[in-house]
Amino acid sequence: MPQHTERVKEILSWYSSDNAGTLTNLSRLLNHGRLAGTGKLVILPVDQGFEHGPARSFAPNPAGYDPDYHFQLAIEAGCNAYAAPLGFIEAGAARFAGQIPLILKVNNSDSLSKLGGAPCSAVTAGVKDAIRLGCVAIGYTIYPGSDARNTQLEELRDLTAEAKANGLAVVVWSYPRGGGVSKDGETAIDVAAYAAQIAAQMGAHIIKVKPPTEFLEQGEAKKVYEKQNIPIKTLSERVRHVVQSAFNGKRIVIFSGGPAKGTEEVLAEIKGIKEGGAFGSIMGRNAFQRPKAEALKLLDQVMKIYES
Repeated sequence: MPQHTERVKEILSWYSSDNAGTLTNLSRLLNHGRLAGTGKLVILPVDQGFEHGPARSFAPNPAGYDPDYHFQLAIEAGCNAYAAPLGFIEAGAARFAGQIPLILKVNNSDSLSKLGGAPCSAVTAGVKDAIRLGCVAIGYTIYPGSDARNTQLEELRDLTAEAKANGLAVVVWSYPRGGGVSKDGETAIDVAAYAAQIAAQMGAHIIKVKPPTEFLEQGEAKKVYEKQNIPIKTLSERVRHVVQSAFNGKRIVIFSGGPAKGTEEVLAEIKGIKEGGAFGSIMGRNAFQRPKAEALKLLDQVMKIYES
């Protein structure tokens, strides 16, 4: 592991309540790959097979049906980490041991249910699995706005306490969804900032949210944004506000890549995210659905933006 830079030391100082094991695993994330030592992260997440189905996820680039492919892509691209559900991690953890930090996604949902109801993912793995597989962190999705939020937050509290006690870091996907928010509200700036705050208050070390739009969902919040003239016109201004909402930038906030889109659109979004002071990106479909050479080129361009 390279010697800590001043930036990495600063970031680790924000987590002073954590034990040496957790801080070591956070430092492994921050000191791995192309962006090692910069305080920036680019993570490859591949939970889409579980969440959306195999064809929707991997048919655009059939190499992705093989779990090994995603380990190899993350390693060759110089990503900070690779995140996936239990099955994919188990399939390659031994073969690629020590080559890239791993994040075990411990809850998941599928898109087969027609029952409706409140969005709520099932716990599909645990802290013991993460330790057994050599992971640096667990990942957990919450849906602020869901009527099932109490169950999710209570599960997260228990998993977070266990993870920290065992020296692991905690990554929270905070995705507003459910009866409490409209479709436009899922990415509204006031809701995205609120989602980041909730994840930070739950004890997350790393918070993953979607790039926010200029839309304001909550009437009472809209009054405050207008009265205080909070800048939200540009993506970089909105990202800066979301980062501010995560303990004034003292929690690591990264942004998802979202649905597959063209290269120029991806890079323009990454530039806005970087200019807003985000800590990086977690990019799945926009990477692994491209042929490998194209994916490596795109990830290289993304990392160049964060290095600049």
